[in-house]
Amino acid sequence: MIADPQTVTISAVPYTLARVSTDANSGRFATGDGAISEAVSHSYGKRVRRMWRLVHSKYAPDPLFPAQNLPYSMSYYIVADVPVVGYTVAEQKAVVDGFNTQLAASSGALITKFLGGEN
Repeated sequence: MIADPQTVTISAVPYTLARVSTDANSGRFATGDGAISEAVSHSYGKRVRRMWRLVHSKYAPDPLFPAQNLPYSMSYYIVADVPVVGYTVAEQKAVVDGFNTQLAASSGALITKFLGGEN
């Protein structure tokens, strides 16, 4: 089982996310105010799909009425979709590590381009 609590650091600020729910194939963590949460789930069938999702929520000015604040949220997911057999956990981790290293290189230049809509 994934440790409780989890910590995510956003803009150099660490946030503690306590476990708020769990069942056989999923778990959810959240800050006390619910503004930041993470969900971890696993589904099993012809392939195994593992997902970790981060949701960040905030209030910001309405572009049409700047004196009013509206709720906004964004999500970021990682998904591993693997066959039931054929890849060890170590091989899966090597693929994930390679991809994460590629995306983090040059201070996250590829992620910045991706978030900016480049393809």
